[in-house]
Amino acid sequence: MGTQALQGFLFLLFLPLLQPRGASAGSLHSPGLSECFQVNGADYRGHQNRTGPRGAGRPCLFWDQTQQHSYSSASDPHGRWGLGAHNFCRNPDGDVQPWCYVAETEEGIYWRYCDIPSCHMPGYLGCFVDSGAPPALSGPSGTSTKLTVQVCLRFCRMKGYQLAGVEAGYACFCGSESDLARGRLAPATDCDQICFGHPGQLCGGDGRLGVYEVSVGSCQGNWTAPQGVIYSPDFPDEYGPDRNCSWALGPPGAALELTFRLFELADPRDRLELRDAASGSLLRDFDGARPPPSGPLRLGTAALLLTFRSDARGHAQGFALTYRGLQDAAEDPEAPEGSAQTPAAPLDGANVSCSPRPGAPPAAIGGAVCWLREKGPRRWGLPGAPGEAGLCGTNSPEGWPCPAPPGTPRLRVLPRATGL
Repeated sequence: MGTQALQGFLFLLFLPLLQPRGASAGSLHSPGLSECFQVNGADYRGHQNRTGPRGAGRPCLFWDQTQQHSYSSASDPHGRWGLGAHNFCRNPDGDVQPWCYVAETEEGIYWRYCDIPSCHMPGYLGCFVDSGAPPALSGPSGTSTKLTVQVCLRFCRMKGYQLAGVEAGYACFCGSESDLARGRLAPATDCDQICFGHPGQLCGGDGRLGVYEVSVGSCQGNWTAPQGVIYSPDFPDEYGPDRNCSWALGPPGAALELTFRLFELADPRDRLELRDAASGSLLRDFDGARPPPSGPLRLGTAALLLTFRSDARGHAQGFALTYRGLQDAAEDPEAPEGSAQTPAAPLDGANVSCSPRPGAPPAAIGGAVCWLREKGPRRWGLPGAPGEAGLCGTNSPEGWPCPAPPGTPRLRVLPRATGL
């Protein structure tokens, strides 16, 4: 057997090993492109200019007319946050979702979140009502005071489930596609609670589940859908040190087109390689000092093996790339309809800092006061009703969710945040 044939045979044997537990080949729903690739929509550059979906809600003020506030076109002279002589919703301060200033109301409110259906992270399936009877996701559940989206995704992947849902900032639930068939969607702005473990991420809401496919941020996978999205390991969290991950990519067609929507590696020792799946030959490689091109990248191969390695110090946002199969190897590169080049927007300068309530014991760290700069403080309380499950996970590895004791009633969610 020749060398190339042997390598191709070994690759075919390797494919089943790359598939995430509980996930089918490719994405469950073959997600199309979105206007956002970050959980908090910091990269949104669309034209929504009212605070409700599809033209409803209050009109936004123009960013070049908001000098009395912290954010205006004058505070963003280079357009890093997407501000300018327009009134489109943006997220310049690393908040949990795009927002805009509005004319001050009698209650003194002068900003509101925007409900933007087209702004969602691919792999995010939406905000769902969770009444608890029956639960929106019927699999295992747990809570953590260090919950992030990826902590919940990892928990449900290990349990062998297809879906993960985050709720009330600290609760995680697992489920399958059959759960979604009876699910009831809620407005996107209902899932507006900050993850206890990350101030720039959303973890559902009060009686609301933010549901994701567990393939998001996985370290391996076998993607065969005609088009889809691949994220760096641990996304939307930063990737960790000493990661060694591989993804097999083989959509229908004679060639492939990749477009990097986000790319941020820590240094030249953190490297992404693109290899021809049949021959193993290196086609392209990128690292922290050599980023990929800003536009579509066409590769004359029908099957690709992507490998990512980080060194012992590696910590950065990572990458998100979209792919599609081309039927003709000579086909001109062309971005799929509806795509939007979304430059990586900074997550630094997040407007939330949390500290435990004075005198609170470690187990009650969820009762922190979160101070939001300029937008007013909000307080999160702890569950306290008899029979109500409290927070656990404070001392568990990496803050993973802890299973509720047998017989514990359905987890109650935290009270909605209210201004003080």
